[in-house]
Amino acid sequence: MAVTERLDGPQDPPVDDTGGPTSGPADTPRTRRRLGPSPTIAIVFLLPAALLLGIWVVYPIGYSIVRSMYDSTNQVFVGLENYGTIFSDAGTLKTIRNNLIWVIVAPIVVTTIGLIFAVLTERIKWATAFKLIVFMPMAVSLMAAGVIFRLVYDEDPDKGVANAIMTVVHDTFSSSQGYPEARAREGDQSPVAAQEDGSVVTKQPVESGQTVLIPIVGVKPEVMPADAQPAVAATGGDGLSGTVWFDFTPGGGGVNGQPDPTEKGLPGMTVEAVSDGEVAATATTAADGSFRFDGLPSGSYEVRLPQENFTAAYNGLTWLGPTLITPAIIGAFVWVWAGFAMVLIAAGLAAIPRDALEAARIDGATEWQVFRRITVPLLSPVLLVVFVTMIINTLKVFDLVFIIAPPSVQPEANVIALEMWRVAFGGGNNQGLGSALAVFLLILVLPFMIMNIRRFKRGES
Repeated sequence: MAVTERLDGPQDPPVDDTGGPTSGPADTPRTRRRLGPSPTIAIVFLLPAALLLGIWVVYPIGYSIVRSMYDSTNQVFVGLENYGTIFSDAGTLKTIRNNLIWVIVAPIVVTTIGLIFAVLTERIKWATAFKLIVFMPMAVSLMAAGVIFRLVYDEDPDKGVANAIMTVVHDTFSSSQGYPEARAREGDQSPVAAQEDGSVVTKQPVESGQTVLIPIVGVKPEVMPADAQPAVAATGGDGLSGTVWFDFTPGGGGVNGQPDPTEKGLPGMTVEAVSDGEVAATATTAADGSFRFDGLPSGSYEVRLPQENFTAAYNGLTWLGPTLITPAIIGAFVWVWAGFAMVLIAAGLAAIPRDALEAARIDGATEWQVFRRITVPLLSPVLLVVFVTMIINTLKVFDLVFIIAPPSVQPEANVIALEMWRVAFGGGNNQGLGSALAVFLLILVLPFMIMNIRRFKRGES
C-alpha cells in the first residue's frame, strides 16, 4: 500500500544526474495553464454578434454589389453599365457636385465652430450650461431637425424665424414702405412725372416755404398700411412740405390731384429734396402722407420719391429657393453637429498640459499666438477625428435634405444618399442603379472609416 505524503511548502524542481533542473511536462506549452476563457467559449459568445453582423451588414453589401450589375428587372446582366450611368447622367452628376460641396464646407464649418465654442467656454462662468444648450440639438433626430428648419426658413416673416430677424434688422436701418405696382398719376395736370429709373419727380422746381402735392395711383389694398390716415394737404411754413397720398376715391367722385376726405395718405414713403443732382435732405411721410424738410437752404429743389418706394417690402431671402437651398440645409446640419464637435474638442482641450500654455504666456506670447502655435497643434489629433467623422456624416446625409428641400427644388439640393433612395424606392423602381449608387457611396465612405479606425488603434497603443 502506497503512502502519499503532502508537502505544505514549495517543492524543489526535479534534477538530472548532473544536479541541474530538468524540464518536466509542467514546463511544456501544452501543459501550461491558459489565462482567461478558452477559444471555444469566446467563439460561442461572439457567434450571435457575428451572425447578426453578417445578416445586417455583410449580406446586404454583397447582395447590393451583385444587384448593381443587373437591370431594373433583375433579369438582364448589364455588368458595369449602372456605374457608367452614374457618371453620365446630368442629374446624378449634380448630386455628386452637391456632395462635394457638403464634404468641403460642412466639416470645416462644424469643426471650426466646435473649436471656437470649446475655447470660449473655458473663459465663461456658466460653461456647463452653455455646453448643454449647444449640445442639446444632438438629442433631436435629424428628421425632427429638418421639420424645425423647414419652419425656420419659411419665406413669410410672420412664420420663418430667419426672415423675421432679417426684416427687423433691415427695417431698423430702412424706414421706407414698399408699394409695389404703385405709380404717379399721369396727365398734363399732374404735378409729378415718372422717370425711367422708376422714381417719381416733381415737374417744376419748388422752393422753401412752398407745398408739394404728389398724387399716387395703383396702390393695392393689401399693401395699404393699417395705420394710414385720411390725407391732409400740408400747409406752408419755413420749410419745404408736401403730401403723398392715394389719389383714388372708392365709388368714384373726388377731384384728381387734390386730397379728398375719403382718400388716404401713404405713410412710410421716403421723400428726397434734390438740388443739382445731389440729395440735400430726406424725409419720411407720416400716417396722413404729409412730410416736411426743415432747415433747407434757400434755393430751388426737386422733390423725388426714390424707386425703392415702389418695390415690394423687404421680406428677407428665399432660403428654400434653388439658389440658397444647399447652404440653408448645411446650416441646419451645423446646428445639429456643432455641439458634438464642441464636446469632443473640449475634452481634448482639458487634456492639454497647462504648463506649456503658461510657459508661452510667460515668454510673452499673445493669446492668439498661444492658440495658433500651441493649442491647435496639440489638439490636431482630436480635430482630425472630428473632421473625418463629419465627412462621413455629410456623405450619408439624407434626412435633412429630404425634409427641408421642397419637392420643386429637391433636384437642386439632391445628394447621393437621397438619389439612391429616390431611384430605388421613391418612384424610380430601378434597384439596379440604386444598388450601384449604394456601392458608390460605400466606396466613398470606406477610406474615411479606415482612417478613423487606424487613429483609434494608434491612440490605444
